[in-house]
Amino acid sequence: MEAVEDIVIAGAGLAGLATALGLHRKGVRSVVLESSPTLRASGFAFTTWTNAFRALDALGVGDKIREHHLLYERMITFSAATGEAAAKVSLKMQGKSGPHEIRTVKRDFLLQTLENDLPKGTIRYSSKIVAIEEDGNVTVVHLADGSIIRTKVLIGCDGVNSVVAKWLGLPKPILSGRTATRGLAEYPAGHGFGPEILQFIGQGFRSGVLPCSDTSVYWNYTWYPSPADGDAEETVAKMRGHVLDKLRAAKIPAAALDVIQRSEMSDVVSSPLRFRWPLALLRRGSITRGGVCVAGDALHPMTPELGQGGCSALEDGVVLARCLGEAFAAGGGAGHEEVRAALGKYAEARRWRSIQLITAAYVVGFIQQSNNVVVKFLRDKFLSPLLAKTLVAMADYDCGTL
Repeated sequence: MEAVEDIVIAGAGLAGLATALGLHRKGVRSVVLESSPTLRASGFAFTTWTNAFRALDALGVGDKIREHHLLYERMITFSAATGEAAAKVSLKMQGKSGPHEIRTVKRDFLLQTLENDLPKGTIRYSSKIVAIEEDGNVTVVHLADGSIIRTKVLIGCDGVNSVVAKWLGLPKPILSGRTATRGLAEYPAGHGFGPEILQFIGQGFRSGVLPCSDTSVYWNYTWYPSPADGDAEETVAKMRGHVLDKLRAAKIPAAALDVIQRSEMSDVVSSPLRFRWPLALLRRGSITRGGVCVAGDALHPMTPELGQGGCSALEDGVVLARCLGEAFAAGGGAGHEEVRAALGKYAEARRWRSIQLITAAYVVGFIQQSNNVVVKFLRDKFLSPLLAKTLVAMADYDCGTL
């Protein structure tokens, strides 16, 4: 079975659905191939910073997300060693492009919101790409079920283990040495936390407690694993116990421990954190070739300390839809040269932003979790306020409209 499509998007994650919806708003049809039988909402939630809401507003779904998620007023960073607040940052401030807006959004809610605004049939589930080849100016996509799609544009939004990124020649993401786990707790009668992000850093780990709404709280925990931690990864119960033991040994408030004790955790209880070496993105040609490009984690996998992985994926979607939408709007279609120019424009717009985010996330994570005596002293005495402000500063970005 062989089909022909103008634009094929690999992956129905944040980048893939944002790109598809942006193209739809521009009047351009696309097809999204998702290897799973349903939308995947791993990770429970993610911090949606100011730059992400600007992207969501450009896509026309920002208010739908705001309606169900809590607006933060401040971020407090605690030293795990002393239990004292090392930094307090107000989030009620003006950025370069307007007021800041930070919420923690349930991932499944956001994905479903994006999907609901797409034309029916845009997403094709259980459609796994197994091979890619070029045939002149056409990209030929081979699927696991034996079917073939010939397309002018192939956009890889297929995650950290991207088939499309591999085809482009991008190197595999490398291990950061850190591991992460996360969960979501429900409080039907209300959780009692204020409109604030709570961070706990030091002692070899970084943990966050982030209310999503008046009744749900998301938490995350990243650490440097040791051989002794191996058994903790076998089951949810062991991982929960591992996290609680580490946090109890530090000076973590009882309310934060309660969130972890009552939370739901995924079957994949922990995952190693990977990132793409920033130098791999210096060349525009590493991001796109011919009618093929990458976006989201397929482009810029990063460690989670800035909370910018999902946010920058939404930025990618808006910029990519704008570039391609302009190309396809001219004359009712786009030839090979128009496609190449549009993808080149996208790559040029996104490569430096990607390099900046990957690098900053890694450095912030290293400082926050380091057990080095000198780093610990500098972090607790001087650097914590700077690190907190870095998170806000990196979110002060506007990807523009469609």
